[in-house]
Amino acid sequence: MKKEIIKHLTQDFESYANQTRNSIEFWFARDLQHLLGYTEWRNFSKVINKAKTTCETAGHLIVDHFVDVNKTIAMPKDASKEILDFMLTRFACYLIAQNGDPKKEQIAFAQNYFAVQTRKFEIIERRIKDWERLQARQKLTFSEKELSELIFEQTGNDRDFSIIRSKGDQALFGFTTGQMKQKLNIKPNRPLADFLPTITIKAKDFATEITIFNVNDKDIHQGDQIAWEHITNNKSVRKLLLERGIRPEELPSEEDVKKLKRRVISEDKKFVKNPDKLN
Repeated sequence: MKKEIIKHLTQDFESYANQTRNSIEFWFARDLQHLLGYTEWRNFSKVINKAKTTCETAGHLIVDHFVDVNKTIAMPKDASKEILDFMLTRFACYLIAQNGDPKKEQIAFAQNYFAVQTRKFEIIERRIKDWERLQARQKLTFSEKELSELIFEQTGNDRDFSIIRSKGDQALFGFTTGQMKQKLNIKPNRPLADFLPTITIKAKDFATEITIFNVNDKDIHQGDQIAWEHITNNKSVRKLLLERGIRPEELPSEEDVKKLKRRVISEDKKFVKNPDKLN
């Protein structure tokens, strides 16, 4: 997610924040519906109900975080109508976002925004960068698993995948997997992708997805042909990166994804354990 988008969404979400007399932040559900991109209250109320269940399961009272309020809205011909709304704590908003579709940009932002206790833009930005890297790594894991199963299905050999993946790495980086691990000071028994930056993880995933598509589309059965397909795709992705001034083999390593995941989960648990209450 681009810095400009994060900044815009941060300002947008903060502009709808309210405070109780004892300085507890809250958002109105009708405002959050708009912020999260839901057009119909009927659909959004289903997400709220799921969040209430999650709140109760986590050992918190629903009334502490979801407070019913009624609003009067103007209708045609000087008429008026009362509609249901909720005052939502930061924790309630977090649970609602967690039960939404993370593919939606607003919800992906909200999942991280409401999990952060401070409102500092820099911390929110870091948190989202961490989240995007974890998502990219998980996506690559799924893609490589799919390719591994496809290779076994096509060739009957479960050893071909590691060889083909290694050849793909050499095509992408200009170095073998082992050489890249040495270059980045990664232990031999750890996956290279666990220490790569997000852009490189996504590059590997993109090449893998193309290989999966073409193996299926062209009905490739020979291991050497699948390897050549994967090499070609990684070379193409490398060429694109180089054209944009990115040399993947020169990018520094980043924090171990396993440690990163533990840290993000720990931050979430602390927030879930001690959320602010409206009552």
